[in-house]
Amino acid sequence: MCDGRYLVNMGRVIAVCGLPASGKGEFATILADTGIPVLSMGDMIRAEVKKLNLKENPEIFGEIAQQLRQQFGDDVLAIRLCSAVDELLQHHNIVLIEGLRGVAEYDVFNAHWQDRFSTIAIIADTEVRFQRIQLRGRAEDGDRDSLKIRDEREIGWGLNKLIAQADYRISNDGNLSDFVSKCQNWLDQILQ
Repeated sequence: MCDGRYLVNMGRVIAVCGLPASGKGEFATILADTGIPVLSMGDMIRAEVKKLNLKENPEIFGEIAQQLRQQFGDDVLAIRLCSAVDELLQHHNIVLIEGLRGVAEYDVFNAHWQDRFSTIAIIADTEVRFQRIQLRGRAEDGDRDSLKIRDEREIGWGLNKLIAQADYRISNDGNLSDFVSKCQNWLDQILQ
């Protein structure tokens, strides 16, 4: 369970989920550009890989994420993130958590923020996601087999369930300007 030291009575927490390369990072950038603070669960794994001085490759990020979950529980990243989000809520009305991947993480966040917590799923076709991976060049990206392995691992953590039960959904199979427009429309609706 999250440490309640910074429990705040105001503000909303939104977590974005989606399969790899669906557009979670773009969504986070769009919100960050409006002044909404973003904390990335993927950045937590990348920081762990760097801290351990490991060579970055498509397999190592998944291995480290899996090792952390095995050693500390499936909710380890969520528990580590709660107090940082609470601190941000002291000064912001909305905080975005980028990269929600597992049911255990959802359960921690939902229990901690209750009706102030919601989720949004970014949905994109597998082929579209693979083409994006080829263009973005992140160390954790690889070939089609690597994408399939990542998808299966994250689905094993409950990602498909999170996508299915998300409070909001945005399709991201088109171009970037269409996606930006959809995100802006969604943001305008929730800020009303």
